[in-house]
Amino acid sequence: MGSEALVPKWASKPCIMGIDEAGRGPVLGPMVYGCLYCARSYQNTLSTLSFADSKTLKEEKREELFESLKANDSIGWAVDVIDPKELSAKMLKKNKINLNEISHDSAMGLVDRVLKMGVLLTEVYIDTVGDPGKYEVKLSKNFPSIKFVVAKKADSLYPVVSGASIVAKVTRDQAIRQWVLEETAENMHRNFGSGYPGDPTTKSWLEHHKNSVFGFPTLVRFSWGTCTTYFKDGAEVLWEADKDEDEGGNNNSRKRQLKLSNVGFTTSKRSEEIESSGKGRSRFFQARKLEHLSHF
Repeated sequence: MGSEALVPKWASKPCIMGIDEAGRGPVLGPMVYGCLYCARSYQNTLSTLSFADSKTLKEEKREELFESLKANDSIGWAVDVIDPKELSAKMLKKNKINLNEISHDSAMGLVDRVLKMGVLLTEVYIDTVGDPGKYEVKLSKNFPSIKFVVAKKADSLYPVVSGASIVAKVTRDQAIRQWVLEETAENMHRNFGSGYPGDPTTKSWLEHHKNSVFGFPTLVRFSWGTCTTYFKDGAEVLWEADKDEDEGGNNNSRKRQLKLSNVGFTTSKRSEEIESSGKGRSRFFQARKLEHLSHF
């Protein structure tokens, strides 16, 4: 999503870009990375457009500014909306991808997308994720022709990042408002509050929308540590050995069972070691992620 349909003439001249995110902390909904870019010669004008860190602005003002920048032919923008299911899948997979890596990949994806559109990016300003110096080195290695400035609170220091902050925040707010719950269980509702783990309304929603077998609706980021506290009494899932690799093994080893508590959110270190070694389940079942359920 963005303004990439038409690449303006000014894009062939040296351009700057700002990148920021919205929704890194909530346990509900997508994380959104947004970027805003313009000709470097437009930089002074950009600073007069009242952009500011989106967190310091009221929702109505953010919406107003977003509409104005979309109508401005001297500005381009784009977003990357990362679905909560994608976040959880990456953070819970065998070779886990942490949130910082996901964030870095999203930001670099936006840079790559804008470059491929034909925009001559020469400077990119980014609100840091992790150590600013290491992040800057990583970006420069991937895009050696671009000067990167990575800083804490960049959204309050550089208008081009402030604009990106508004793009990301408004896009996420709209995604949450328009979210269609896929699940059809009774008594489901959309009064889930801000989505942040400390919000009483969000905590109440999580408590009343959990399922002892299937977990939460897909709006929820299953990988967040916040979720584990809601499944102390969740259904146990057992992985039963189908065939021991050592045919000469005793009966106990052939029937070794791995108990996965908390609906698959966490496992013991020993269970992780057995699972990663390939023992306990035949490759057929492991590759297809099939599970034997002792109780349903």
